[in-house]
Amino acid sequence: MEIKKYTSDYQSQVVDLILYIQQEEYGIPVTKEDQPDLFNIESFYQKEKGNFWVAVSDERVVGTIALLDIGNSQAALRKVFVAKEFRGNIHKTASLLLNNVFEWGRKKGIKEIFLGTTLQFTAAHRFYEKHGFEEITVEDLPAGFPIMAVDKKFYKYALS
Repeated sequence: MEIKKYTSDYQSQVVDLILYIQQEEYGIPVTKEDQPDLFNIESFYQKEKGNFWVAVSDERVVGTIALLDIGNSQAALRKVFVAKEFRGNIHKTASLLLNNVFEWGRKKGIKEIFLGTTLQFTAAHRFYEKHGFEEITVEDLPAGFPIMAVDKKFYKYALS
């Protein structure tokens, strides 16, 4: 498996993976129309200190992660999705993606990373907490943080 910067060659696979996990696995009522960023990844994420990465195994996108620059040396962690068979300690896909984000953020001068997630993603909550994220309230989010309607739980990570 390899972590690569997103290119438009991966767009359809990225959209399919994310929508499958949201809709089919977790029954979250979100559509591709609710996520216009998925159709403008380069202009939405790959600017300023942000970026978007994919985990690729045998030419197949098996994971995604994005960092959105929200100013003030802060960023939003977005679109963290891993195909079911690549989750867990065998492949460590999510950890590889997250460590890539941490390394990028440090190089770019990001001091804090914030994220929002749904209540259904309980395994993700444990993952973020295990990797040093602290749960915060919605009121603790910076003004520039983009809250999605499905986001009900929020975290912060201080990059050192």
